[in-house]
Amino acid sequence: MIPEGPAPFRGVYAATPAPLTSAFALDEPSLRALLAELAAVPGLAGFLVNGHAGENPSMPLADQCRVVEIAAETVGGRSTVIAGVNVENSLAAAAHARDVETAGADALMVFAPNGWALFQDEETALIHHRRILDATAAPIVLFQASVGAGAMAYPPQTLRRLVRLPRVAAIKEGSWEVAAYEANRRLIREAAPHVAVMGSGDEHLFTSFAVGSEGSIVSLAAVVPEAVIALFDSVRAGDLAAAREWNERIFPLARAIYHAPPGGRANARLKTCLKMTGRFPEDVMLPPHTATPRQEHEALRAALAIAHAEARVRAPRRRSTPGERSADPGSSRSRETSRIRDTRRPGSGS
Repeated sequence: MIPEGPAPFRGVYAATPAPLTSAFALDEPSLRALLAELAAVPGLAGFLVNGHAGENPSMPLADQCRVVEIAAETVGGRSTVIAGVNVENSLAAAAHARDVETAGADALMVFAPNGWALFQDEETALIHHRRILDATAAPIVLFQASVGAGAMAYPPQTLRRLVRLPRVAAIKEGSWEVAAYEANRRLIREAAPHVAVMGSGDEHLFTSFAVGSEGSIVSLAAVVPEAVIALFDSVRAGDLAAAREWNERIFPLARAIYHAPPGGRANARLKTCLKMTGRFPEDVMLPPHTATPRQEHEALRAALAIAHAEARVRAPRRRSTPGERSADPGSSRSRETSRIRDTRRPGSGS
């Protein structure tokens, strides 16, 4: 469900991992439970499924369609469901985009295929997006890759043309570098001011929000949604003291998940955090990727404890928009804290 109005893409969206069984099959009950729990968090605007956190480079396309079906069935009437499309061949990408739209996606996020890390030019990017546009009718969310992702990160001239394509409504700005984020935001505000720029570098959310952002689409919001929402609301309200305190709670977890080497293990760490907090029974990854090594569990557990600690401040009261409820960072915090399992408890997985 996309909210009505001139600015439908605003606020915090959770980019969700896909739970798997020990046989590498999609764990549908756990996925439904996670989506339902997150949708009940006041102020969460919606979801990105089949993003990088959802293992879209390696998840079978049929399973990705099933993820969208489950999301639409579980939360589609109350939350916006954005489905990622990450397919190398433009014809196959267009067909898959049409399939996930039919499955119930409200909007489509078009990822730069991984092969573009070696090479892509302006026309390549435009042709790929136009093929998907021609095959679908849903709003498009662009993805700006990290400055460390090679040619997957669009240069300014390409980005300027992409944001002006029809039906482009937002961009997940994942440059993962503050100067690049601000430069791209300024470019987009000048070239296509209707396009929502979503600051989505999990390690520098506070800085991105302070520079200016219409919201965020991040996997960190699948683990600690209340804290991410409270950070965004505090900056939007001009309460920088509260925002700094929320950032102090979030930052150690962001660093433990995304910054600690090797960076490519972030998705596995997300699943481990969801296992530690009782949302996933397993933290299985699709091969060749493996679960988080045990020697990293204690750092994740300590960072989770900080993120879930009782706050000394409360987020400002949110200015509700149609379909939203007021955000309260204290809601369900005691429940969240109790989910962090003691390392000595049998079956804790650590």
